[in-house]
Amino acid sequence: MNVSGERPIGAESIQVAVSGDNTRVVVLPRDAVESALEVKAPAQAGYLPRSTSGVFVGREAELSVLRDSLTGGGSAAVVQPQRTPAQTISGLGGVGKSALALHYATRYRSHYTLVWWITADSPESILTSLAGITQRLCPQSAQKLEPDQQAAWAITWLQAHPDWLLIFDNVEDPGHLGPYLGTLAGGHHLATSRRATGWQALAPMVSLGLLPSDEATDLLCTIAFQGAAVNREQREAAKRLAHDLGYLPLALEQAGAYAHRTGIDLDVYRAHLALVLDENRDAPTPEQTIARIWDHTLNTITDRDPLAVTLLQAMAWLAPDSVPRTLLERLAPHTIALSNALGELHAYNMIGFTNDRQSVTVHRLVQTVLRTRTPARPHNDDTKPKAPGRADAERAVRNALPSAYQGLHPDDTAAWEGLLPHILALAETTPTENAPSADTANTYYQGAQYLYHQGRDAHTIALRTATLAQYEQVLGDTHPNTLISRNNLALAYRNTGDLERAIPLYEATLAQYEQVLGDTHPSTLTSRNNLAGAYQDAGDLERAIPLYEATLAQREQVLGDTHPSTLISRNNLAGAYRNAGDLERAIPLYEATLAQYEQVLGDTHPSTLTSRNNLAGAYRNAGDLERAIPLLEATLAQREQVLGDTHPDTLTSRNNLAGAFQDAGDLERAVPLYEVTLAQCEQVLGDTHPSTLISRNNLAVAYQDAGDLERAVPLLEATLAQREQVLGDTHPDTLTSRNNLAGAFQDAGDLERAIPLLEVTLAQCEQVLGDTHPDTLISRNNLAGAYQDAGDLERAVPLYEVTLAQCEQVLGDTHPSTLISRNNLAVAYQDAGDLERAVPLLEATLAQREQVLGDTHPSTLISRNNLAGARKAAAAVQQPDTATPATDPDRQPLSDTPEQPV
Repeated sequence: MNVSGERPIGAESIQVAVSGDNTRVVVLPRDAVESALEVKAPAQAGYLPRSTSGVFVGREAELSVLRDSLTGGGSAAVVQPQRTPAQTISGLGGVGKSALALHYATRYRSHYTLVWWITADSPESILTSLAGITQRLCPQSAQKLEPDQQAAWAITWLQAHPDWLLIFDNVEDPGHLGPYLGTLAGGHHLATSRRATGWQALAPMVSLGLLPSDEATDLLCTIAFQGAAVNREQREAAKRLAHDLGYLPLALEQAGAYAHRTGIDLDVYRAHLALVLDENRDAPTPEQTIARIWDHTLNTITDRDPLAVTLLQAMAWLAPDSVPRTLLERLAPHTIALSNALGELHAYNMIGFTNDRQSVTVHRLVQTVLRTRTPARPHNDDTKPKAPGRADAERAVRNALPSAYQGLHPDDTAAWEGLLPHILALAETTPTENAPSADTANTYYQGAQYLYHQGRDAHTIALRTATLAQYEQVLGDTHPNTLISRNNLALAYRNTGDLERAIPLYEATLAQYEQVLGDTHPSTLTSRNNLAGAYQDAGDLERAIPLYEATLAQREQVLGDTHPSTLISRNNLAGAYRNAGDLERAIPLYEATLAQYEQVLGDTHPSTLTSRNNLAGAYRNAGDLERAIPLLEATLAQREQVLGDTHPDTLTSRNNLAGAFQDAGDLERAVPLYEVTLAQCEQVLGDTHPSTLISRNNLAVAYQDAGDLERAVPLLEATLAQREQVLGDTHPDTLTSRNNLAGAFQDAGDLERAIPLLEVTLAQCEQVLGDTHPDTLISRNNLAGAYQDAGDLERAVPLYEVTLAQCEQVLGDTHPSTLISRNNLAVAYQDAGDLERAVPLLEATLAQREQVLGDTHPSTLISRNNLAGARKAAAAVQQPDTATPATDPDRQPLSDTPEQPV
């Protein structure tokens, strides 16, 4: 087993497009991009699944609403179960959502250049389905691309070509769909989901209830009698059975298939099911209805072909869509027996076949019923029953595992992609009655490692969690495999921004590594570095810096001065110093690290370029723009040459150079560069990619600095709306956008909108980030400034005083943010006429800025100007300088992260 260790900075080559969680950028070679732009879809191109029964009845009103939703100015719609007093949303499986979507796609297929069905119950299944577009439209490119590259090609094609229809079937989380709605705007999106909430901001909803009595009767008769004439008595019997089945389409289809297969009279079948209810009893849930049908159907199938039931019970634990025949072959004695068993199940509408008949599908509600059925046991058997089919499913998947996940053959990659949904399904449906197994844990681990090596770490959480749980029970809490699993799960949480779960997991892992492997074992050092990085992500530099320092010292001793892990540690420590405002230690360390990267890896290695960018950023923080700007220009030129003009790292460099021009007051060069960067981010990464949103934010702030509020405010409003949609209401980036928009309102003199927005932002920062997080301190400072602008010094001064005290405690006495806070408090004292406190505070601030930032740093010049004004006011006993003292803008830099360990 391999630990997922540190990933060197800049080591991953990335090029174009995004993947499922809208944060991953993947390699897409230039020729692949060109083919995505040029390839045309052949007539009637697309993929739609086969209907299990092949019958669709009624729903004309819903189809009309659906069509109007998609063509009446909208581009997306969601089909979901209708909420009724008698049934909860979770109880409305089998109502016909997918059947309606499939019928819509079939009816209007000629209106679209491409129609594609996407299994959407997880981000991974969405990616796999998107990759199928590439395999269909450009098989030559698909053969050369990894699965996530194939998905990226598909996204690029969809961005470049209009008039397509994507059907996202069974969306479990609306957030999984949001990135695609924002990035792909040239066609229609149709989703089905059992979720009732979370769609309001994404798409209109089309509610789907049970079938009306007549339509339910029509569906049952059509399937049961297969085109034969139906007399009045038969139709009345069908009507009675449809009523007893609750007009649930799935139940009607399966009952009809049973009646057709066996020739049983519908009234006799109804009596066998014992579904006639007293009027005072509640209607059965869909699960109960299906269970009653299945108890009868399974007995019949068992008599005809026991293997069919064995296969069905195993499929209950797998993913519902695209169960490969090759996977099921491992449970059958030979191919003919498998074909006969699957044919029997299909005849009873228990399963469906894909178009190529190489895979089968099972309805989700049917799987739920099968997983929860209690198997029959002898009266004298008191043992705890095992879940039927579970062991067979685990064995089939385990025996189908492809080769190792590194250095994959293309056939192995395809096999992994086909198997992943079933590994994930096993991990998410582990029954409590089954004993843990090291073999099963290894299955989960290998699936997670495949995803990790594909760069899809954020999608590994379910598998990482299941692996850890199994290993803890089987191997013990401190077994090396358990420690590796715990570290890997912590990383997955960190990559999704869930530091509340990542940090305790990292802390526990480090303590156990120290106990089991010793203080300086390479795995212990990796664990220590990872924990320090999580502390840094959380803004807890008091714990991050000492841990980074200890790790660096130990790596220098154990691994040597220029080992890649040592260079990573040195870069990370410099970044932590920089975040803490300790540029006197950060800059020399960045300089030393860059020199070593140049020596060991060469002048244009991606890690060297990242190191060079980081050093330039530190110079910029120090106000040394004479060194920062040339270094940023050189880094940008090298990245353009080595990585290409639109590589994400190149876009980062372009953004950072624009920021340095902005710091220098050169908005004539900054604004156009920001505009170019934003346009490229939109083209390469998509409209709602996090880096695009950062670029949009930065351009808006540059407009604001230029006094162009007419362009700044709408851009900030758009960015905030997109971040709320894509990242959520309380994501740190969303809070930054909300703060920046409030600042623009403040600059426009609109304090009625600025102050409430700042108050809300501060409350959210305190709740989400904590009372002393740097972003919370910025928010508190900005609110104090708005109170000051409103002339409410009774609220402004105490808030400034609290902010300064917290800055001194958390960031230190000379951190740039502390100096800003001290300057702002002094000016507030001056506004209040309290020059006795203002002047000494301004003098102290100036002295500290001269010492820390240098004599000509812009902030030092501000302090010098403010102090001169205060002294003049004190001497002349007149109003202070009315110019509002400048403060560092709450601008979010698009900068390289030091290291992302895995």
